[in-house]
Amino acid sequence: MGRIDDLWRYDGRRVVVTGCSSGIGASVVRQVRELGATVVGLDIAEPTEDLDEFHRVDMSDAESIDRAVAAVGAGADGLFNVAGVSSGIGDPIRVVTINFLGLRRFTEAVLAGMPAGSTVASVSSLAAASYLEHRDQVDGLLDTDGMDSGIDWCRANPDAVADGGYRLSKEAIIYYTMRNAVALGARGIRINCTGPGVTETPILDQLRSAYGRDYLDTIPKPLGRVSEPDEQAAVLVFLNSRAASYVTGQVIWVDGGNVGARIAGVTAGT
Repeated sequence: MGRIDDLWRYDGRRVVVTGCSSGIGASVVRQVRELGATVVGLDIAEPTEDLDEFHRVDMSDAESIDRAVAAVGAGADGLFNVAGVSSGIGDPIRVVTINFLGLRRFTEAVLAGMPAGSTVASVSSLAAASYLEHRDQVDGLLDTDGMDSGIDWCRANPDAVADGGYRLSKEAIIYYTMRNAVALGARGIRINCTGPGVTETPILDQLRSAYGRDYLDTIPKPLGRVSEPDEQAAVLVFLNSRAASYVTGQVIWVDGGNVGARIAGVTAGT
């Protein structure tokens, strides 16, 4: 495999980062550029980090996504799906559209031109930790064939988005990752996702504004603190590096031990 430090390098790779302008996405940009990557960033907001290319995209709008795909063009061999919003925006169907339906449309269009050896890493959430309990519900959304049909499904299944749509959208990312591992593996492409715990990002600000400053304080944090964006980005960078060359179809919980404590039945601190 080569030297371990070389396995982390991104020299000669062209990677795409959605949600590049803040939080985890901005940290991913900084880290992969330091590791030698050429970075194409996409966001609805202006970037805060240096990029080799930037294209504006609205992940809730199919035409905007298609324009972004055309602008990115061929030649990408790494994709980081980081863009997303919280239920704090108060529009459940828009949450699902941005977090999953738009992600799926963009990912599949980019994947069409990705060669063997390429990688995809997406951001799910600790909010999706009970995904095994909701498989039948999530399968209904996954079985839709596009953004419009996905939106129609959400409207026809209001109970699925009654809690704001965020959980559903992030569970869908996990199952989408797992569903696609075999077919993409046959092409030599790996796909994984992370499940971040509470992290200091603009999404956290959305939640605090919508539900109050103390809303997230009761979420157990075995390490006794929230995560920083750089800590989340480092795991995504690992998953899309050659250091993770035999990892695919996985969700990696980057939650400070929350899910582990749940499984073990141990009470964790806040």
